[in-house]
Amino acid sequence: MGVPGPVPGSAGSSDAPVLGLEEVDRALARLGAEYEAIETSLLALQDHAGRRLLEGAELSGTTKERWAATEGSITVLWALFDAYTGALAAARELRARRRWPSPEDLAALTELLHGAGVTVPGVSGPGERYCLEELVARMTGLYARSLDVIVAADAVWSALPARIDLLSAELQRTRSLAHSVGVRPGEHPAGDDLERITGELARLRAQVIADPLAFWVSSSTGSSAPGGGRPDTVRYDRAARALEDIRREVAAVLDVRQDAERRLMQLRDVLSRADRTLTEARQARGEVLAKIAASEVPAVSGPSTALHEQLAAAAEYRRRAQWHRLSPLLDSLEERAEDELQRARESLTAVTAPLAVRAELRGRLDACRARVARHGLAEDPLLVERYDIARRMLWSAPCDLRAAEQAVWRYQQAAAEVLVPRQPESRGDS
Repeated sequence: MGVPGPVPGSAGSSDAPVLGLEEVDRALARLGAEYEAIETSLLALQDHAGRRLLEGAELSGTTKERWAATEGSITVLWALFDAYTGALAAARELRARRRWPSPEDLAALTELLHGAGVTVPGVSGPGERYCLEELVARMTGLYARSLDVIVAADAVWSALPARIDLLSAELQRTRSLAHSVGVRPGEHPAGDDLERITGELARLRAQVIADPLAFWVSSSTGSSAPGGGRPDTVRYDRAARALEDIRREVAAVLDVRQDAERRLMQLRDVLSRADRTLTEARQARGEVLAKIAASEVPAVSGPSTALHEQLAAAAEYRRRAQWHRLSPLLDSLEERAEDELQRARESLTAVTAPLAVRAELRGRLDACRARVARHGLAEDPLLVERYDIARRMLWSAPCDLRAAEQAVWRYQQAAAEVLVPRQPESRGDS
């Protein structure tokens, strides 16, 4: 709509030289083009969807204040445009009277085109007058400020309410799914979060509709584009992220529901193996105490009552479809059940260690005897004596492992001495 001109009242007929005919015609052509551009812009402003929305909305806050000022500016704009239209029409009429205007006509045209002879009724104060260039400058400024307000409000209304509605629809779907798996307000934190997000979206939408300019962030780059900024989506984005977190949690609960029976069966199997292993360890401990002397055998604890109680609670949660409670309990039980099985295996290993030592000594004794027999020395009196001593220790109950180990070692030593080839005696020369 043009560029700012001089300050109102700065131009006058006494300061403007009389224009020539060609200058008058060029000025009229330029002002005519400006007139058409201004008229097009004002009509577009009048028909702008954002302006119609602002006129019909129940506004509040920043938007209410700025729109009231903008409506006044638009009223002034049309008053200025009417004055501009009248002045331009008067100049065109005077120019059309004669093909070759007289000096008096040129002086009058110069005054109309450059003089501060345009008064805007109801807008300018008494005696305050404008030239056409000043009218264009003032209309340009008012138009830009009015369009900024309209474009900014329209941009917010075009962006945020629709996105909020889509997010609200997604929230309702998530809410229905959450309720089906027991994620409800007062029973699960995610259920409380869903209620909070529902209220936040309702408040946000109402505030956006009533005060869109409160959700407009002006551009920091000084953009000359109308509006010059973007909608503020911080609160919307925060609600969207929170809803996504809840969706993931509900999906996890759904996975628990679909996989609950398999996981419960696996838990029962793991705890059953742990119990059987502990039973085996207790039986082995009794055998060790009966068969092995002078050996410290660790005690074996019974099955974990707490784990079995929690497994029963998990089964009850599944029966009652309390999936949100079952999920964290299963996660904890799976880890602790594996630990229980490992503990049972370690107990069995610890209590059967003396039996393993005895079996290893028996194997060493028999292997050494077989080696001696291959060399035809099984009937050696010393070997027979030491073998019988070691065998009686290892096959009697209770077995003294320390003494038996010494006996096996003595037998091995004797066998090694017998099996070493004897060196022939050296004889001197005759």
